[in-house]
Amino acid sequence: MPDNEVIATVMPSTIRRYAGLAVLVTLGGLLVYVALATPPVSLFWRFVLLALGLMVLWLAEFMRRATLHGVVLTRDELRTTDGQVLARVDDMQGVVRGSFSLKPSNGFSVLTKTSQEKAWAPGIWWRLGKRVGVGGVTAASQAKFMSEILAGMLANKENDSQ
Repeated sequence: MPDNEVIATVMPSTIRRYAGLAVLVTLGGLLVYVALATPPVSLFWRFVLLALGLMVLWLAEFMRRATLHGVVLTRDELRTTDGQVLARVDDMQGVVRGSFSLKPSNGFSVLTKTSQEKAWAPGIWWRLGKRVGVGGVTAASQAKFMSEILAGMLANKENDSQ
């Protein structure tokens, strides 16, 4: 099997994607509306509301762009569908899938041996320190399948090294 062959894919769920975007756009729109239509007495709070509203709308656009892509697992790496490498399989230590663990909703996180550069694609994945999280507005079944395949790959790798 070629090393770049896709083993598992996690894509955004259309309904979850649009629901998440709708919540962000509604919140941002309401904050901007309150700042402009019924402004607080203090000019400071008017600017705070306006700035928060614009930041939330910017986050909605950032999430819209990020959720155009998914995450794929190959024998060598975990990467996005547009080619950005999230983590190499050789650098992975384990997969965390527990209910109360630090992981995205409907997803899992991967522990790596070395620290990675911080990065974030809202609703799809994040990378912070020695942890990479995959999930958010993704389908839970796809994330569970990918995490089980990845855990099996890591277990086989550890057995082969012993």
